[in-house]
Amino acid sequence: MRNIVLITGASSRSGARTARALADAGDTVYAGMRQTAGRDAAQAEAAAGYAAQRGVDLRVIELDVNLPESVNAAIHRLVAAHGRIDVLIHHAGHLGTGPAGALTPEQLAELNEVNVLSAQRINRAALPYLRAGGRGLVIWVFGPEPASAPYFAVEAAMDYLAVSYSAELARWGVETSIVAPGSPAGRSGRLCGEIARIVALPAGRRPYRVRLDVPPSAPDTSAYGAALSAAGTAAPPGPGGAAWSPSAGARAS
Repeated sequence: MRNIVLITGASSRSGARTARALADAGDTVYAGMRQTAGRDAAQAEAAAGYAAQRGVDLRVIELDVNLPESVNAAIHRLVAAHGRIDVLIHHAGHLGTGPAGALTPEQLAELNEVNVLSAQRINRAALPYLRAGGRGLVIWVFGPEPASAPYFAVEAAMDYLAVSYSAELARWGVETSIVAPGSPAGRSGRLCGEIARIVALPAGRRPYRVRLDVPPSAPDTSAYGAALSAAGTAAPPGPGGAAWSPSAGARAS
């Protein structure tokens, strides 16, 4: 049976590649993007073009994980079309760069908002449908290393949230996979294929935790990378810099 998949943060390079890999595997994929007619218009157009060229079921959906009304509208649209959600992928988030001492409380709250509270918004809207179906999969995607200490603090909160949800959801037959790319090269080069592999596995055989580590110098030779480069979808900038910037290392939106 074809899976109905929702992935957040699909306007980023790795999010777009993951959505395309799942669509190529035969799933119906809803690629959540924050502003499909604004800042993400080029990525939305590229996804639509990819779907038309490959003949796959890849659909762009407006989804701002920071806005409850946007989250609820996206989930309602998806369920109205299919009556269910099979796979939920938490990919949206931000990497902050810079020393911990440069971070204001407001900036830490912003980082927590995008990475942790947004996942809770999505869960509260989407998980009732997975529980009702008595099956499904939730995948949590973490950022690459190295990153900043404040980001790791927020990521730890996200990890504990994922672990807590895994225990709660297991009684309804909903599985959890936590995927950590490790290095930026691991994220760029292997993440999309690994997530597609996990989704395709039979229920009960999916890994609980996966860490992808590849040499940082490994070239990006995938077809997805070439397609995205041609479409103008740039890779997210790497970590670094003396001043704190919550958006400078954005991993998804």
